[in-house]
Amino acid sequence: MAGALKITHYIEHKKPDLFESDLPKDRLEHYLTKDLIAIDTETRGLNIPRDRLCLVQLCDNEGVVSFIRYKSEVSPNLKKLLTSTSVTKLFHYARFDIAVLKYYLHIEATPLWCTKIASKLVRTYTDRHSLKDLTKELLNIEMDKADQTSDWAKEDLSESQIEYAANDVRVLIPIYNKLKILLERENLLPLANRLYEFIPTLCELDLNNWQNIFEH
Repeated sequence: MAGALKITHYIEHKKPDLFESDLPKDRLEHYLTKDLIAIDTETRGLNIPRDRLCLVQLCDNEGVVSFIRYKSEVSPNLKKLLTSTSVTKLFHYARFDIAVLKYYLHIEATPLWCTKIASKLVRTYTDRHSLKDLTKELLNIEMDKADQTSDWAKEDLSESQIEYAANDVRVLIPIYNKLKILLERENLLPLANRLYEFIPTLCELDLNNWQNIFEH
């Protein structure tokens, strides 16, 4: 796609706020006024029991970005937000993030919405469903994913890590808005919602090493 913008040109920059262990009460109350919150997690790797949770990123439709550095499972305000039935939690590849939050915070972050599942339902003309691909096609902006595999456990996160982690949640609501229109156009929104409802069960299977449970 020629002429794609850098992400900083598309989304108003509001510097992320980094909180230790939990959201402060005023930020929790702010997010609880929203219908939709974008969420991402950063871990030390992809093996959930081994590669611990390091960071939870949140963003709302105003571009208010919060980072919560995970220290222990005692994060009452974060848990309250993630389990609020009035706030839909928006992820890209929710299967991983929901499993991480279930394992480390002992919660189910529902109701939820997943941009990867939505993309696979409506973008059947391609097999490219990464967040970078969606951002490029639907928003016409380029994402820098260089820090994707960096060390998220270190205390002094680099500026590029902070920008990477913030951008991963900044783009989710604009992508959601585009994909929801396509799901409605193709009459696939009810199916998508049923798939989202099944994700916590799928994550439970994943965490308990049940594989190919639907195979013959």
